[in-house]
Amino acid sequence: MESRESIDLDLSRYLLMLKRQWLPANSIFAATVAMSALATTYMKPSYEAQGKLLFKTPSFKVIGSNLLPNNSEGEEADLKPLVSTQNPISTQIEVITSPPLLQRTIDQLHLKNNNGEVLAVEELAEALELKIVGGTDVLQLNYKSRNPEEAAAVVNTIMKMYVENDITTSRAEAEDTREFMSKQLPKMQAAVREAEVALRKFKEKHNIVDLSEEAKSGVAIIGNLNNEIHTIQAQLDEVNAQSNELRQKVNLNSPEAITVMAISQSPAIQGILAQLQDLERQLATERSRFYDDNPVITNLEAKKTTLQTLLQKQIEQIVGNQVKIPQGQLQIGELKQNLIKDFLQSEVQRNGLTKKLASLYNSRSAYEQRLKIIPLLVQNQRELEQKLEVAQSTYQTLLKKVQELQVAANKNTANARIIAQASVPEEAVLGKKPIVLSLGVLLGLFLSTSAVAALETRDRSLKTLKEVKEIFGYTLLGMLPLSTKKGRSRNRDAESITPEVPVRDTPNSLTSEIYRMIQANLRFLSSDKVVKTIVITSAVPKEGKSTVSANLAAAIAQLGRRVLLIDADMRVPSQHHIWQLTNAAGLSEVLVAQAEFKQAACKVMDNLDVLTAGVRPPNPLALLDSKRMASLIEKFSNQYDFVIIDAPPLLLAADALTLSHMTDGILLVARPGVIDSSSANAAKEMLERSSHNVLGLLVNGTVEKNEPSGDFYHAKEYFSNEGVAKKSPIKTL
Repeated sequence: MESRESIDLDLSRYLLMLKRQWLPANSIFAATVAMSALATTYMKPSYEAQGKLLFKTPSFKVIGSNLLPNNSEGEEADLKPLVSTQNPISTQIEVITSPPLLQRTIDQLHLKNNNGEVLAVEELAEALELKIVGGTDVLQLNYKSRNPEEAAAVVNTIMKMYVENDITTSRAEAEDTREFMSKQLPKMQAAVREAEVALRKFKEKHNIVDLSEEAKSGVAIIGNLNNEIHTIQAQLDEVNAQSNELRQKVNLNSPEAITVMAISQSPAIQGILAQLQDLERQLATERSRFYDDNPVITNLEAKKTTLQTLLQKQIEQIVGNQVKIPQGQLQIGELKQNLIKDFLQSEVQRNGLTKKLASLYNSRSAYEQRLKIIPLLVQNQRELEQKLEVAQSTYQTLLKKVQELQVAANKNTANARIIAQASVPEEAVLGKKPIVLSLGVLLGLFLSTSAVAALETRDRSLKTLKEVKEIFGYTLLGMLPLSTKKGRSRNRDAESITPEVPVRDTPNSLTSEIYRMIQANLRFLSSDKVVKTIVITSAVPKEGKSTVSANLAAAIAQLGRRVLLIDADMRVPSQHHIWQLTNAAGLSEVLVAQAEFKQAACKVMDNLDVLTAGVRPPNPLALLDSKRMASLIEKFSNQYDFVIIDAPPLLLAADALTLSHMTDGILLVARPGVIDSSSANAAKEMLERSSHNVLGLLVNGTVEKNEPSGDFYHAKEYFSNEGVAKKSPIKTL
């Protein structure tokens, strides 16, 4: 299924979204359009005058980064800025709308606002519109006013004052600036030389070639060291675990293990131990024949003492007299020798890994210390470079500017001229009413569309039959329409209105026929094996699996087949509510042999018996996952033509998966609007991982307005005509 975080561009799908969210979408659109229409009623007609200024190059121009005199004086061309990324006309717009120039216009024309007060500079600037004519060096000035003569006078006065102000201001500023900059040139030249020397000395002092490359290589080396540290740490953890396990098995520390290995590999010690063992056997034999003071016993005891003394001397020669070895560790078997050997090897490996890890930490620390210094060196170097750049740039700019200002001080022409005087407008402009209305419509469409998208994005449930089929991919055995009758849902106290059983109550309805079609599809699922026992479940609660179980059982029973409906949902049982039965004795009592099946089962209609869940046990899964349950299902399949088991949802309990191994398969119920994509994927993954036999998919509670194909239209029309036919039978003559 597609991600719900992206807007689906498919027209039919979006129409379904609008169909579901039509009320908020229409409300937002209508409110936005109404507000824009209301805003237009407050807009009054006005007159707009228009004038134009043409900008031309001054008596000098900039070529690249060099300031050169213009060889073709008087020739009109594009006005060049001193900064290549700057539009010079935009700068002149700011000059035209400057408060001093606008104030002079207000004073000369005695402009007043609608209240008869002197017009403020801000009000004049707001009514004045300046824009550059695309592809030209022409600036268009527009001014709106309720007085047409005033609109034309304002535009002409502003253009005239700008041209005059440009000439006088440019000449005065150029001369003053040139004198000041000429005095600054020697100072800036000395500053450039000083900055160059400082940068050179800094690089020589710190042996700097390229700090950025050094930082990159340092980061890469630290990354490699971190990876190696992680690898060594993992190996060390593994070796530690192995060493601890071997230490527990041999029950020795490292020095003791080395000593035991040395003793076990000493031929002299092992020979003495063998003699001691033979002597012990002789003592045991002779003690059975003589008293302890018998010379034979005394002689053997003396030999034993001599051998023990010799044994102790041999041990001291090998391991020294500081280490005491238990008597039981002097002679060990081959298995324990191998364990001790493995233990010593793991200890050696652990020590080696520990030293290597410490070395890696030291190396990383050294590189990290160097990297900590690099930012400071970069900052210092950058500061020196910036000082040099600033000094060089300032010196070059001053030099160029002095040449430029020398020419500009002698200029007697303006940078712009008036090419179109403003005439008195005869007709009022429409203003912004159509634009406001259009923007209102567009904004309404945008807001309503965004609201629909936001609401659909927040709702992650599967809404259509197509979405449910695509995400599960199982065989569709049937789809049930959403019931139009309101009903109270089951609550925790089990105090609710009994759900409908349309197969029993309204056997001629569309829903009843769909259930009969489902049971027919179940019969023909497999040609080689008859399906007799099924588990009906869903992914999450409230998808209607219990109602489906009851109606499907009733539909099969109406065909004359004996059916047993078992409520295996011991946590939240519902079949006793549906059929209005007592739940005092049910499946849980039958499983623990507290009740007989014949006593617990209830006949609710012809050919249909219901076995309720019974009293909730402490561990329902333990009862269901038992040999007793398997034997009961086998017994029921022999007694009945069809056994339907109502099981808990897949994602809340393992009961359904456990029961499916005892039956012919699972019938999965899914309800659009209740199940979401994540729950559906989790349920499907659970079924596929355990290789359960899924007989098919039954989509319950399908909403007709959410389905683009109108699957139930012809069916409803057919059953509607059938009802009319029954009310008006044909009379025979």
